[in-house]
Amino acid sequence: MNNYFYDMIPQEDFIRLSYLPTIPQLLEKLEADYADMPAVTENKTTITYRQLIGNIGKRRAFIDSLGIPKGSTISVLERNSRDAIELYLAIMSAGYVVNMMPAQLAGMALYGSLKKFNSAALFVRNEFADIAKQANVDIPTYPASSIGDEYAPAYKDICKDTTAAIYFTGGTTGVPKGAILTHGNLMRGGYNGIFMPGKAIGVHRYITFLPFSHVFGSIRGLLSCLYTGSHIFTCTDMKMGVGSIPFIKPTCLVLVPGLCEIILGLAKLQGEAFLGGCLKTIIAGAANVPPRLIGDLDKFGISVLQGYGLTESSNLVSGNADYRQKPESIGQVYPEQEAKIVDGELWLKGDHIFKGYYGDPEKTAECFEDGWFKTGDLARFDQDGFLYIVGRVKNLILLDNGENISPESIEEKFYRNPLIKDCLVQQVEKNGQNILGIQILPNTPAFAGASQTEIEEKIKDAVNQVNETLPSYMQLRNIIVRTEDFKRTGSMKIQRNQ
Repeated sequence: MNNYFYDMIPQEDFIRLSYLPTIPQLLEKLEADYADMPAVTENKTTITYRQLIGNIGKRRAFIDSLGIPKGSTISVLERNSRDAIELYLAIMSAGYVVNMMPAQLAGMALYGSLKKFNSAALFVRNEFADIAKQANVDIPTYPASSIGDEYAPAYKDICKDTTAAIYFTGGTTGVPKGAILTHGNLMRGGYNGIFMPGKAIGVHRYITFLPFSHVFGSIRGLLSCLYTGSHIFTCTDMKMGVGSIPFIKPTCLVLVPGLCEIILGLAKLQGEAFLGGCLKTIIAGAANVPPRLIGDLDKFGISVLQGYGLTESSNLVSGNADYRQKPESIGQVYPEQEAKIVDGELWLKGDHIFKGYYGDPEKTAECFEDGWFKTGDLARFDQDGFLYIVGRVKNLILLDNGENISPESIEEKFYRNPLIKDCLVQQVEKNGQNILGIQILPNTPAFAGASQTEIEEKIKDAVNQVNETLPSYMQLRNIIVRTEDFKRTGSMKIQRNQ
């Protein structure tokens, strides 16, 4: 038994929160244990868990009436609404495979995605109906609000290994793919997410900031919340969602670092009252979480618990509750899964690992060896069993002297500096030679009243200090101080090709 996680929550909660291997079993638990508790609030209207389960059953009835063969893929183009929550759970519990599509998809990207995953039907938010028409979607399309009149039970032939969902992912090779996750995969990830210090059942309020099309948003941001009988407030508009924090008074938020920065900035500007007085924990991931950010939010009484996961690992692989002692670590590996380092790369095994990439057996085979999933992440464990990500295999820079350099291992040194918000180490050509350079985005509040010249001088001093700790071939000889943010991916990670 891994007591690092199991001892985080009270024993009485731990006993009530056993691992459930399918979505229908989770829904049975919600109805049995949390029936009269508030489940979802949208536009000031709150439904209980009993009402949520009833709505999901009626949506199953509507889906079943379409005559689509069980096991088919059904796509959903929605924002983080109550409709999205109910459809997500109804599609899977009715025996179909759900594909939550990014809301920003448009035109041929939408058409191509539906074809790629062989979708049999599409549920669309009214706001996106014209986009679907413009894309000439040639499969049956229904409003995301569609619901039946009668309750239909969950499909009985669902087990742990039944395919449940397809998620967009860059995969370990960086090419967009569809990761196939089973019920057991999703539920293992959802179960891992219940472990954080303090009481777990029925005490938390969340705002659904992260899109359900992203595995972090739908597993930790939704399934783990349902698992513990939490009260979920939908967020269909990011700006309005952030502005609602003082009124909703969330106790815990699931965020990427970029959103943490926004909320921290508003708290500094408007005062601690902006945080609502109840926010004690932020679960952060999907990109590097700088120690500076962890420290700044800690001053507001907020614990930033970072973790690590991939779409292919059902989101949650490790978590760190020791954020003060080990702010640069992504924590310890969750129970019931294995991890090892092979030639510097992190390999994983367990029931959280996906089935493969949809329609791409070659890429699937490339990322498995002897039953182990090769993450593509360079990692290390410390003497206490805490895990650290030090880079990506695909990002390694081959220097002219034959040395392989992980740019992330150098960037990590800069994230400790409160003057630096973000950075990017790259190989650049200068005077006919390939050298290492860095682009740095300053942490503007740390330079109050300073001119751009003064900012650049301090940043260069910071680079020189880091260079003194590096061997000559790793030193940074080209410095760019940015005045605009980096180009970023949908999960707020820096795009490395800029």
